[in-house]
Amino acid sequence: MFHKAERKQARLRLAICGTSGSGKTYSALKIAEGLGGKIAMIDTEHKSGELYANEFDYEVASLEPPFTPLRYIELINMAEQGGFNVLILDSLSHAWTGQGGVLEMHDNACKAIHNSFAAWREVTPHHNALVDAILGSSLHVITTMRTKTAYEIQQNDKGKHVPVKIGLAPVQREGMEYEFTTVMDISVDGHIVTASKDRTGLFDGKFFKPDVSTGKMLQEWLNTGIDTEKVSLEESKRLLKSVNDIISLAQLESWGSRYKMDIDKLLVKDRQI
Repeated sequence: MFHKAERKQARLRLAICGTSGSGKTYSALKIAEGLGGKIAMIDTEHKSGELYANEFDYEVASLEPPFTPLRYIELINMAEQGGFNVLILDSLSHAWTGQGGVLEMHDNACKAIHNSFAAWREVTPHHNALVDAILGSSLHVITTMRTKTAYEIQQNDKGKHVPVKIGLAPVQREGMEYEFTTVMDISVDGHIVTASKDRTGLFDGKFFKPDVSTGKMLQEWLNTGIDTEKVSLEESKRLLKSVNDIISLAQLESWGSRYKMDIDKLLVKDRQI
């Protein structure tokens, strides 16, 4: 059934894409700091995620091979249960091309069933489950993704032609970037960001270096809209006032679990029932 469209408060889904040395991890931490709250990081880069511990306050879980989607999902669930507000996946590319990642899973399936199309049918649900875990998370999620590296001969300010490293498509499933609220491409030269996709409209046509204020801007945009948790509480209160049999009470308890309500406290507040 159709209903009036309403802007609701949301959690961030941000991808930062760049070549090695472009500053993806550092930028992710800067933005996470601006979002506020406890920060968690899933580090697939041989513990390089802890290099900034002297500058930022965050917790790290090192993910070693195999980089299967299931192992990412397990750590995402752990972060949700750990009281964090922001989760950084550094990097998501390993889930695709890393040891034990989706491409290797596909290769192994091909060897077993000798049919590439059928192998993708077996493997794709694993990748989809990881995407669903990211999109459905109760946390702000920032992912970093490597880009395919290429070199281009360019003329520098001294008139000499030199090879310059440039970034291409993210190392992930084709079209993965469309899953995110905002996709930032970061350059090696100056760590300057451009937004190749931006549903927020905050960064259209801008070239900037991400910092804490970037996270604060995103947080302000995300908070603009209806507070869905508050709406859910009011709906549950109305249901509570109409309880007159055990079936309605069972339905209320189900809603209470869904919205993390404390039913006992609510009953005390509504003694008129």
